[in-house]
Amino acid sequence: MNVKIEKIPAYLIAYIRQIGPYGINNVQTMEKLKEWAKSNHIFNDESIILGIAQDNPETTKPENCRYDTCIVVSNDYSVTDGNVREGNIAGGKYAVFKINHTAEAVQKAWIEIFPELSRQGYQFDEARPILERYVVKMVNNHLCEICVPIK
Repeated sequence: MNVKIEKIPAYLIAYIRQIGPYGINNVQTMEKLKEWAKSNHIFNDESIILGIAQDNPETTKPENCRYDTCIVVSNDYSVTDGNVREGNIAGGKYAVFKINHTAEAVQKAWIEIFPELSRQGYQFDEARPILERYVVKMVNNHLCEICVPIK
């Protein structure tokens, strides 16, 4: 797997939380967030969408798993929609894996990233979430990234 190390800045985000088994519902939540962002004129070719699985499905019951679909917003943006929350992503050092934007490739990457980090001598930072990063220009080329926080 190809990995690059990147310092990701702290972000202000607007997000919608989906609670339940990971999978197709996450996709529907992402579409809902994109529609909201378009209607609020904050979605364009420069937009960064993040997917954050808040729970480990091996230790959390599927019906309790939380998945946040986020869009990075400017620091002066204020969320006024009750269905959309505002939050922050801590910045820091990340191992970034660029992958094909398919369900199969994402699933395969989730299996391979931790052994690859270990092989390359990096240690996962459990204090920060793993980010699925979808930059519009990259998604248009059928690519996305999994960004794993490292110490």
